[in-house]
Amino acid sequence: MREKYDYIIVGAGSSGAVVASRLSEDPSVSVALIEAGPTDVDKPEILNLDEWPALLESGYDWDYLIEPQEKGNSFMRHARAKVLGGCSSHNSCIAFHTPAQDLDHWVALGAEGWDAETVLPLIRERLEDNDRPGDNHGHGGNVHLRSVHPKDPVGVAVLEACEQEGLPTTPFNEGETVSHGADWFQINASTDNIRASSSVSYLHPVLDRENLDILTDLHVSRILFEGTRAVGIEYQKDMFGRMATLAADREVIVSAGAINSPKLLMLSGIGPADHLREFGIDVLVDAPGVGSNLQDHPEAVISWESKVPMIRDASQWWEIGIFEKVDEGGADGLGLPDLMMHYGSMPFDMHTRRQGYPTADEAFCLTPNITHAKARGTVRLRSCDYRDKPKVDPRYFTDEEGYDMRIAVAGIKLARQIVAQPAMAEFAGRELFPGTDVQSDEDIADYVARTHNTVYHPAGTVRMGAVDDDMSPLDPQLRVKGVEGLRVVDASVMPQLTAVNPNITCMLIGERASDLIRG
Repeated sequence: MREKYDYIIVGAGSSGAVVASRLSEDPSVSVALIEAGPTDVDKPEILNLDEWPALLESGYDWDYLIEPQEKGNSFMRHARAKVLGGCSSHNSCIAFHTPAQDLDHWVALGAEGWDAETVLPLIRERLEDNDRPGDNHGHGGNVHLRSVHPKDPVGVAVLEACEQEGLPTTPFNEGETVSHGADWFQINASTDNIRASSSVSYLHPVLDRENLDILTDLHVSRILFEGTRAVGIEYQKDMFGRMATLAADREVIVSAGAINSPKLLMLSGIGPADHLREFGIDVLVDAPGVGSNLQDHPEAVISWESKVPMIRDASQWWEIGIFEKVDEGGADGLGLPDLMMHYGSMPFDMHTRRQGYPTADEAFCLTPNITHAKARGTVRLRSCDYRDKPKVDPRYFTDEEGYDMRIAVAGIKLARQIVAQPAMAEFAGRELFPGTDVQSDEDIADYVARTHNTVYHPAGTVRMGAVDDDMSPLDPQLRVKGVEGLRVVDASVMPQLTAVNPNITCMLIGERASDLIRG
């Protein structure tokens, strides 16, 4: 560890690892990448993709309990990774190109310069090394993407049933976002199923780079300022809570994720003024948008007992995606799907068993989620102690129009229609939950509210937007308004959560941010 760096990046996750790798390509600058968790190097429980479910609620998980929900499942918890690579070292590595419509929608919401024409080429030119040929894919980039092999017979039948229901088999990542169709996923993993996380893809190849110091197991407590300029960070030096500081000559870049980034900003005096004063924190910038605008992909679940033994060897157990437009025009009228389902080849009774629903060792499920959910939640401090977990309140299904629940109910109905097709006759046994007696929209909605999960995609809590938008704490250059030398680069900057699994988008945000910073 040096006494001073040009750039300090707080959080070595899906975006932060990318920024550290790209900035340190210039040998004339020094970069410190700080991660609260441990390294992933030589840790098979992290690197082996098929082991990912065991990481939930483990020592590699911040494991945030959510606040009691007025219309949703209060037993929910948000898994956020505490390890080099962040959630890309923790997730199922479902890999989607960012929808062009989402990027252009960001521009309409004030994020000038993030249009599809500007941003999407970075996937092909730098980010991706795809096993598919063709101009729609990058070849030779950092992150290896491959197509899931169709070796699960129940999954093969699910796709055939989708065809029979009118949802054609349509490959993903082929230049247009699929809004009506289904297929096997692409995943960011090697052929021997080692995850291609941001850490594996961007950091492992440069671990010996002399101007890049990767500092793990360091918990940052606040950002330091001289006047309104960020000049470094304070961090916990030892197990007894002694503190130390580290200086940054050029910029501090916060990449701690959609929950920890707003927390760190608030602890540093940037956030809703009244909220900060509750805990005796001096207000540097009154930024009401910090910790607001929390978005997610809430996920209903429906499951069937299988008539045949389910596979015991899968790439990552969630290997098929199904998309549909419920409303004319799709999500937000953008032509995007309102509804996405993942097919899971394992028992998934995480939130149903406690409600008394039956379970089975041989079972499969479909999980309808809302791609552009309308409900908005918050992240708020629990205290002024950096060691305390923040209050995470997603406020699931609280949108006034009832759109989110309407899409979830439609998803349960569509899932039933798919599994009722002839292709599933030899595979689908009894419906475990919600059960065939749950038929009315009201009963389905009651079931969803009590048992829904999340796809673990919090975003939007430090969103970028127009310079004069008081609820957007960042400008389109990802600079924190009201101060100098401070940016945020992670899922929290999204004005709107993408309509697909967002992990590749988070890496793409890191690629785009590195250009903005160097520019």
